[in-house]
Amino acid sequence: MDELESEGMGGWRRGRGEHRLLFPLQFIQTPLRPHVLRLVAACLLWTLVAVPAVWGQAFMTKTGHAEFTSSVPLHTFTGTSEHLVGRISLPDSTVDFYLDLTTLETGIGKRDKDMRTTLETDTYPFAEFFGTLVTPFDPDREGAQPVTVRGAFTLHGVTREVTIDGTLRRTAEGLKVEAAWEINLNDYNITPPSLLIVRVDEVQKVRIEALLEPVERS
Repeated sequence: MDELESEGMGGWRRGRGEHRLLFPLQFIQTPLRPHVLRLVAACLLWTLVAVPAVWGQAFMTKTGHAEFTSSVPLHTFTGTSEHLVGRISLPDSTVDFYLDLTTLETGIGKRDKDMRTTLETDTYPFAEFFGTLVTPFDPDREGAQPVTVRGAFTLHGVTREVTIDGTLRRTAEGLKVEAAWEINLNDYNITPPSLLIVRVDEVQKVRIEALLEPVERS
């Protein structure tokens, strides 16, 4: 983040991530009425404090929701986790999410054990995406905005470039993100498991949802 650059007593330039006074106060020659001064002060306070909190900040979660859906003929099942960790930084548009795969649960203990064996979680415990926002996002707009991220997705020790579409929405608490995409297990050197004698489809549907809260600046 750029340092504030002085333009004289009471005056500051506007720089990246910072909002500064656009004129030195000592250059005001005409006396202003009290209600005008209060209005000017309120506007300057909003400019200096409120706006940078949106544009110049990172957001993080450790309790995001992640799920996958697998299918076999005449049957589907879903695995979920509430331990998705993620960070979005608006100044540089970076996006980083990872999940401890051992936290995924399908509701059946034996199936969970077989899933971890298939994913070899003892060796490859995490799935991770790291990339950047490649479409504009305006945190001052209301409502969900469609966004696209592009980057590296790593699973089972294999990293592939992916493009993922989703939505991002500014809320009073932070940033709400939702995204969904598909992965092919064969692309990550994972052999689809079998339920009885029927093999699970190699294409898995993945969905995430999370509320990321502002990261406190040091």
